[in-house]
Amino acid sequence: MVRSPYVVEFTAREEEVAALRRVVRSRLVGWGLRCLVDEAQLCVSELVANVITHVGAETPTTLSLLMNGTFLRIEVGDPDARALPTLVAPDAEAEDGRGMALVAAITDRWGVSLLGDGKVTWCEIATGPVSPDEHHAGPRVIRSEAMHGLYGIVGEEQVGRSAGLVGALKGEEAAIHIITDLLHWLSAHGRDVDEVLDRAQVRFETEAHRASWD
Repeated sequence: MVRSPYVVEFTAREEEVAALRRVVRSRLVGWGLRCLVDEAQLCVSELVANVITHVGAETPTTLSLLMNGTFLRIEVGDPDARALPTLVAPDAEAEDGRGMALVAAITDRWGVSLLGDGKVTWCEIATGPVSPDEHHAGPRVIRSEAMHGLYGIVGEEQVGRSAGLVGALKGEEAAIHIITDLLHWLSAHGRDVDEVLDRAQVRFETEAHRASWD
């Protein structure tokens, strides 16, 4: 399948994020990469939010979607080469500071390219499973494990004994933090959190039912 690079110029402001997410979905579905829509939309949201927060609202910005070999590459360019994104590791109670950490957790690699007239913050996501084990686990389980690790609650030592009570409790606590933060994000963007929870529950039950028949 031919996947020609897609580039769109826009003004960085919160109202643009929803439109950009729709563009990302449409483009990836057209490219046969529906399985990467969630990750790509989240990356675009965080990279644009980073521009708004650290460079400023109304900044002329560019979004590029392209293929780099077997990787989907997402680039967000802005005219400020001084405000560089940084990777921080806030504790589980922190209300912000997870933007680039979240991007790092759900992508295979990320970085910043300095240009003469600004910078490009980019990230790349593999278009296929990295290993047979990851393929068996499924993309939702893989994303969940990445999120747990990001919140610093389920470390490598806990994962090794996740079948035990301690591991289960730690994993449950991490999930609660993740869900709570997502609900805050939805509320901040004017979404009905109860409706979203209902839809998520219905989708989970539907997929669990299908899996039981596989």
